[in-house]
Amino acid sequence: MNSFLTRVIIQTILRNKKNANTQYSSFILAKGFRELKINIVRLLKDFVLISLGIGSAAFGLESFLIPNSFIDGGATGISLLINRLTGLPLYALLLLINLPFVFMGYKIVNKQFAFKTALAISGLAICVATVHFPEVTHDKLLVAVFGGFFLGAGIGLSVRGGAVIDGTEVLAIFLSRKFGTTIGDIIIIINIIIFATASYFLSMETALYSMITYLAASKTLDFVIEGIEEYTGVTIISPHHEEIRQMIINEMGRGVTVYRGKRGHGRNGEISEFDIIYTVVTRLELNRLNTEIQTIDPHSFVVMSSIKDTKGGMIKKRALKH
Repeated sequence: MNSFLTRVIIQTILRNKKNANTQYSSFILAKGFRELKINIVRLLKDFVLISLGIGSAAFGLESFLIPNSFIDGGATGISLLINRLTGLPLYALLLLINLPFVFMGYKIVNKQFAFKTALAISGLAICVATVHFPEVTHDKLLVAVFGGFFLGAGIGLSVRGGAVIDGTEVLAIFLSRKFGTTIGDIIIIINIIIFATASYFLSMETALYSMITYLAASKTLDFVIEGIEEYTGVTIISPHHEEIRQMIINEMGRGVTVYRGKRGHGRNGEISEFDIIYTVVTRLELNRLNTEIQTIDPHSFVVMSSIKDTKGGMIKKRALKH
């Protein structure tokens, strides 16, 4: 391993580790190199996914929704509605309306998520302002279905890249924690207000078609992110269970449940005991959790299951000590 690469690993990966001023062994440097490689691959993958999401959402907006005065739910729907009523530029509205959600994401998720979200929303606004896609059709049903499809695909791809281009979900998570309601209930209430306003200021027909747009976007979003609900239960089986447990508690600020288990292995069915870790995270944190687990033990056995909603326990993230 050359000296330049060694310096990069020490200054990026090992800088905040314990015993930062000691001489690093070849094993520690090799582990740091593997973590650096994983982080670079993850960042490239996230960049590609978010870029595809921005392109898909912009295409859905410019080729379907905007020319036909349709709206969607969430922050994007609010932006489209205000654009329709006032004539203000859509790209400016996308930035202004989503800005509070970026700060909210910083508070309730993490700094990395907020940074990615800010870049994704800015990218969508720039794309809407500078790239002009052709109008595809004026058939209202096709506009509602395919406009929602491309917009939902764009949001879903961005979520898989660790960001969002519509801040309503962040608001829903915040309000559900504050008032003890489910995230789904919050999103439904927000969208009822949006579509009721659209029916009053635009027309009932436009509002009804816009509801079809929202439903198409919602179903596409669920499909793109593989049906992951707001919360995901994660079961982790690994020889490095203690290190993974400490990572989830200290770095992600999540609670864990530890089960004592047994497994058979080998030709003679030897029995060995080990700890099974179970935790619940939001889908916005799932990308980071997978990366951290892969960094610690790339051969760990991880099982994920969709959870509609949760109450109590350590779901509300505790403050991390710095």
